[in-house]
Amino acid sequence: MKQNAYKVAFQATLVVAMVAFLSIIFFAHANLSYAAAVKKKSSAVTRTSAVDYAEAQIKQLQGTLNITEAQKELWNNLTQVMRENAKEMDALTKERAGKFENMNSVERMKLHRQITEAHLDQLQKLIPPFEALYASMSDQQKNITDMIFRTGKHGKSKRK
Repeated sequence: MKQNAYKVAFQATLVVAMVAFLSIIFFAHANLSYAAAVKKKSSAVTRTSAVDYAEAQIKQLQGTLNITEAQKELWNNLTQVMRENAKEMDALTKERAGKFENMNSVERMKLHRQITEAHLDQLQKLIPPFEALYASMSDQQKNITDMIFRTGKHGKSKRK
């Protein structure tokens, strides 16, 4: 029974990781309070906007995946969705930021549900352009992409 629970938890984690990797979509470094974007009293803690994070990820991925001219249109379709998702998440963040500190436990749980639903909606928008780009990739690009999804690491690939 516990093994099935672990399998379900692992599958859910993979979905969340995919959302984190590609959508903001790229929330890999965000925690659950990211979408609430609570301004901390400490100036030592600063949050990166979803838009800034998405742009950094797009730039890094483009170099890592070695996008070809033939793939440019598919890549642009994907990055457009990524940017739109990031803007939506930043809007959600700003909308909820002032309310977060005064929320009770039930309200916070509902907020986290809204954030999760937003992530899932963004993932649904992201999958079709990602699927089209993935289908156009060479075996080497697919291997790199698969490694990124497995490990979450996406530095410059070693070219042959």
